Amino acid sequence: MADFPLAPGSTIGILGGGQLGRMLAQAATRLGFDVAVLERDADSPAGRVATHCIVGAYGDTAALEQLARLAAVVTYEFENVPAQAVTTLQALGVECAPGPEALAVAQDRVAEKQFLNASGVATVAFASADSAAEAVAEATAMGAPLLMKTRREGYDGKGQRWVEHAADAAAAFTELGGVPVILEAPADFVRELSVIAARGRDGSTAIYPLAENHHEHGILRRTLAPANVTPNVAFEAEKIAARVLKGLNYVGVIGIEFFEMRDGRLLVNEFAPRVHNSGHWTQDGCAVDQFEQQIRAVAGWPLGPTQPHARVEMLNLLGDEADTWRKLAGEPDSRIHLYGKRDAKPGRKMGHVNKVKAL
Repeated sequence: MADFPLAPGSTIGILGGGQLGRMLAQAATRLGFDVAVLERDADSPAGRVATHCIVGAYGDTAALEQLARLAAVVTYEFENVPAQAVTTLQALGVECAPGPEALAVAQDRVAEKQFLNASGVATVAFASADSAAEAVAEATAMGAPLLMKTRREGYDGKGQRWVEHAADAAAAFTELGGVPVILEAPADFVRELSVIAARGRDGSTAIYPLAENHHEHGILRRTLAPANVTPNVAFEAEKIAARVLKGLNYVGVIGIEFFEMRDGRLLVNEFAPRVHNSGHWTQDGCAVDQFEQQIRAVAGWPLGPTQPHARVEMLNLLGDEADTWRKLAGEPDSRIHLYGKRDAKPGRKMGHVNKVKAL
């Protein structure tokens, strides 16, 4: 096992080679670390900026052994890393952060909501179903309309269906692949908010201001931060974040999504045990952004400050919108971040732009 805090020159491993892995690698190299990325694609965005790029599946034992030889600690850019990969790395003497507890909870939407409720954190009402008949029975008991999601995987609006009538639940279950699902009651919310929070190896926490999010077709389109919220809402979000971090024995950055209800309450929609799209505003709005914060946390360094020095509007660049880079690069208040992806497919996140204004 590595000695913490890690000294500059140590190697940090990252499972996943997409844009989040790329920005994590860039933050790590800025702090003097080397980076080893494990990714199936030899031409991945993160792999092209890393010191070492190991090409292989996340469950490939030989690839994991190579990563273990290089890395003092391993983190990941997305939550659907096979649990066996983390177990294998730990058996090889490499610590993974965040740990397996957070990964196991976040990979199962029912387990996630059960953990939140057991921690005293409110969510929408929910039920689980393992068959079409169970889905109809639960939908009848809960009352429609409701949202059906696969218990595992699914992101950016994928893996979910609205069920307008209980009788439609069987068809929706089949459309989602006939796999176990969660049924969620709709939330009569005013807006969607999120918080980026971090917990260090010493149990210290650092929490960024709330952000306001706007989605289109299940994909985050726009984030405004810091969000205009009351002190009570901000305090409640911080309290929830602290409970979640402690309950998971967490090390690293987490993104927690909320529904702000009409009566001022916050319901947690879901959390992601990693850096989060709604935290990209911190790159140009804070002295220490969420990516550097993640590297600091997993390396055992002191957590950095989270106070904003600017107001930021973050816009995701989808598909060929990234082709507007010339215009965006010429705007004095715009900070453009492109991910180095080769193919600009419709709806694919190709980059983002932070429009910065004085507080």
